[in-house]
Amino acid sequence: MTSSTTPPPVPSDAPGGRGPLRRLRARGRDEAHRTASPLELFFDLCFVVAVAQAGIELVHSVAEGHAGQGILDYAMVFFALWWAWMNFTWFASAYDNDDVLYRVVTLVQIAGVLVLAAGVSRAFEEHDYLVVWLGYAIMRVAMASQWLRAARAAEGPERTTALRYAGGVLTCQVGWLGLLFLPEGARPWWFLVMALLEMCVPPFAERGHTTSWHPRHIAERYGLFTIIVLGETIAAATVAVKSGIDENDALNELLPLAAGGLLIVFAAWWIYFAVPVHGHLRSSRQAFLWGYGHYLVFASAAAIGAGLEVAVEETVGAAHISTLAASAAVTLPTALYLLTVWALHSRHFKRGISQQLVLPATALLVICCTFLGHWAVLAAGAVCVLSVVAGETLAATRPAVAADPSGTSTGTSTGTSTG
Repeated sequence: MTSSTTPPPVPSDAPGGRGPLRRLRARGRDEAHRTASPLELFFDLCFVVAVAQAGIELVHSVAEGHAGQGILDYAMVFFALWWAWMNFTWFASAYDNDDVLYRVVTLVQIAGVLVLAAGVSRAFEEHDYLVVWLGYAIMRVAMASQWLRAARAAEGPERTTALRYAGGVLTCQVGWLGLLFLPEGARPWWFLVMALLEMCVPPFAERGHTTSWHPRHIAERYGLFTIIVLGETIAAATVAVKSGIDENDALNELLPLAAGGLLIVFAAWWIYFAVPVHGHLRSSRQAFLWGYGHYLVFASAAAIGAGLEVAVEETVGAAHISTLAASAAVTLPTALYLLTVWALHSRHFKRGISQQLVLPATALLVICCTFLGHWAVLAAGAVCVLSVVAGETLAATRPAVAADPSGTSTGTSTGTSTG
């Protein structure tokens, strides 16, 4: 992750060599055309399998009238997925040398997330976290081994940073054993403590030395994962609508849900990618907050799909909740997504109160749509589309600001500027 200091430029050819095993040395921020690798894309796709499992269990919990417990379980499982994904992403941005050992260790991490996915159902239904812990342990021990390998190739402050990361990761993994042995009522509080400790590892490790992550690469990686999560949302909603039509012949009732859900996801994609954010990430402090804040972006985006499934089940009479609760399962995560995207980077590219208010006002209107009965999702989708129209119109009449390399704003337009 980041800290308050910026490391000196590292030569872009730092990894060096073409052999099967190479020193795991830091890459440079001056690399041109740095893009996500096929291994990173494969990594993301496998992670979405676990995200989908968490979404399915969330649907079951909410549809059965256990929304509170379901949301808590979802938050805990999703944290494990998001944190492991994020740690790998920032490490890869700084150290990926794509040799044989790096690939093998990354594939081990993928195996870990699949093990975690296999334990999601037991975590939700029986509050048994053994398999989830085991999958997370595989990912985290593999991550610690990568840091130890980086430490072996480094010297001075960089080596200290890598060793701190490895030690922090392994120490926290031991702490997560509390989820297996503590009384059930104490586990949510222990989760909160351990989550905070996990998030303290990067600022502690990088105190005095910042890893050489690549701003464009990081922005692309987060954007790609957002796309994959939104795609999973569409897939989940499509399957739910298809099942509702096949099993209950409820095409007329489900069409507004399908249309509204599609509009929400389309608008969510448009709003996220309205402006390029990599310039803002050149500020260490902002990059740190931006990366952590994506827990809410990813979790809410995935929850929209789960909410659409709940709304379908309620419409065909398969859910034991009210129409209001089913509508809220869609509108609340949608509003959270809009507010989080605005807070993380959209607001940094706006000029004037009218541009700044578009996304917050949209989130408020989406929440108000909750009370429109079976038309709630369609109305929320229409509001999101109008938000895109308003943002584009305002951008055309008053260009948005762009972030300069230091993270401050300039008066230059960056093109589209929704929200």
